[in-house]
Amino acid sequence: MPPTAAPPTHPAHRGSIFLENCAVLQHQDCGAQQYVLRLQAPRTAARATPGSFVHLRCSDDLPMRRPLSIMRADAAAGWIEVLYKVVGTGTAALAQQPVGAQLNLLGPIGQGFRPDPARPRVLAIGGGVGIPPMVFLAHSLLADQRAAWEPLVLMGSEIPFPFRSRPSHILVPGVPDGTIACMPMLDEWGIPSRLASLAGYAGCFSGYVTQLADHWLNSLSPSERSEVALYACGPTAMLEAVARVAATHSLPCQVSLEEFMACAVGGCAGCAVEVQTPQGRAMKRVCVDGPVFEAAAVFHRAQ
Repeated sequence: MPPTAAPPTHPAHRGSIFLENCAVLQHQDCGAQQYVLRLQAPRTAARATPGSFVHLRCSDDLPMRRPLSIMRADAAAGWIEVLYKVVGTGTAALAQQPVGAQLNLLGPIGQGFRPDPARPRVLAIGGGVGIPPMVFLAHSLLADQRAAWEPLVLMGSEIPFPFRSRPSHILVPGVPDGTIACMPMLDEWGIPSRLASLAGYAGCFSGYVTQLADHWLNSLSPSERSEVALYACGPTAMLEAVARVAATHSLPCQVSLEEFMACAVGGCAGCAVEVQTPQGRAMKRVCVDGPVFEAAAVFHRAQ
């Protein structure tokens, strides 16, 4: 008998991305042209993971979609939330969508964060619109029984944060005196968070969020530091700085990249970035091969 042909292989994302019509459930103006949008999207909510995103059609008049990171997902209730900032025509049109409006999305897309139970001290660092995946990651650990997770979320912004900060009720040893501002939602979940800014906001660390991270890491003992892993999302310059902090302390680090996208499903390769692999340098698509990569593979030249 002739040998049996091997079955064809398919990309890992094949069959995992859905086209879904969704209704606007809530649309909150958070100031500084930042908005939190809640969408009824049960198929996406059931499969979303921290670091995944949706490709959203912002208006019937704009055929090109916009990629938006998922900040929260409730599989039981069937909704997702995204945080976005108005930066162009698409997000400006999205900001005008009222409660009850019908939109269309592709989701959930992308390879998300992979927390390591061997390193339960999770240091999550978010900058600007890179904050949502950090919120999603921290919240997901509440239900993860693989380890006794100890997340700390650090956020940086030079414009007003997309929430009204308040002094934290949770003590965080190792942060500078006076650094007490937190994200209220995380505080209510029992997850410590601290804020950093150069804009002089009350209770915030005066400096870059990466400097705050370095300060906290320096306060740990060697045994404590051996339990830490870094996870980050934000502007490329911030991610490169996070990669340097991780390398300085010999810590593993995963970063979620921001990149311009056209199709967001791997077809156009317009979002490709150079990544170091065991076989050498290779071009990887941020949308479906990422957006989460090992920091050392993306920023190997900076370490």
